[in-house]
Amino acid sequence: MVHEKSKKPELEQSEVIEEMPLACSTERAAVEFFEAKRWGDCPCCPHCGDTDVYTMKDRKTGDRNKDFRWRCRGCGSLYSVRTGMIFEESLIPLHKWARAIWEAASGKNGVSALEISRKCQISYKSALFVMHRLRHAMADDFTSPPKLTGTIECDETYIGGKPRYRGKSKRGRGTKKQPVVAVLQRGGIVRTRVIPVVNAENVKTMIRENVAKSARICTDSESSYRGIGAEYRGGHHSVNHGAGEYVRGDVTTNAVEGFFARVKRGMKGVYHNVSREHLFRYMDQFEFAHNTRKMNDGERVLSLIDKADGKRLRYREPGKKAG
Repeated sequence: MVHEKSKKPELEQSEVIEEMPLACSTERAAVEFFEAKRWGDCPCCPHCGDTDVYTMKDRKTGDRNKDFRWRCRGCGSLYSVRTGMIFEESLIPLHKWARAIWEAASGKNGVSALEISRKCQISYKSALFVMHRLRHAMADDFTSPPKLTGTIECDETYIGGKPRYRGKSKRGRGTKKQPVVAVLQRGGIVRTRVIPVVNAENVKTMIRENVAKSARICTDSESSYRGIGAEYRGGHHSVNHGAGEYVRGDVTTNAVEGFFARVKRGMKGVYHNVSREHLFRYMDQFEFAHNTRKMNDGERVLSLIDKADGKRLRYREPGKKAG
């Protein structure tokens, strides 16, 4: 029998919180935790989808074998709960992955690889790659993403290292910081993109690819947005920050600016220094935190485990964008 989607039990936050300490303590508990969250009451083969599967046993003890493998009667494949997940082929024990997932999902401003290294007792290099894999899982991997609707706030910012001399901040082509543009559905989700330079082509392409034509666009007076209103039924409305205007009726970019403020707090307080090559992964993490803000910590853990199913990131490609 081939299953379409395992029925996963609805869990309260308290249930997941109660289960996490045990899942973080022993390998068997971690395996059973991930099996329950991935497959629920209907274990299936990740290769063919067949539910006619069974656990492999140790001939001497009669208990599950040390690799906690399953066999599929349909296609004959051997697999484990790691197969097809972000931790496939990882040498790091699953109970340490469980701890890393909890820290990554529950941290409001993110968590550094140094902190994961300390709490999971793994090397910094391993912790760095674990976090890149988790950020890869957090990313919305859509070939044709659903478009944002309603009132959309658009803004851009520059993210980079802290300069030694705190002079007047520079914007635009003169800065060495990396530009990031965001579109935020008011009351809903946010999407970001790291771009090489802030100009009309890059900014408008980001908006066109992520915003429905029925939407209403709100921006500041940045010249890159000029003319975008002709493409949207709700038109384009802007506030002039240079003239001290931040709100005019319901025209404002306060929500998307608030999102960028949280990003910068995290970058300054948690990560300190992020390379341009990997910046998009950190933005994926901040997107995940914003888009799951109405979930409790337990629900956020389950969401991350669900998003980790079917995603792989090999050691040599941490800087490769999903898609």
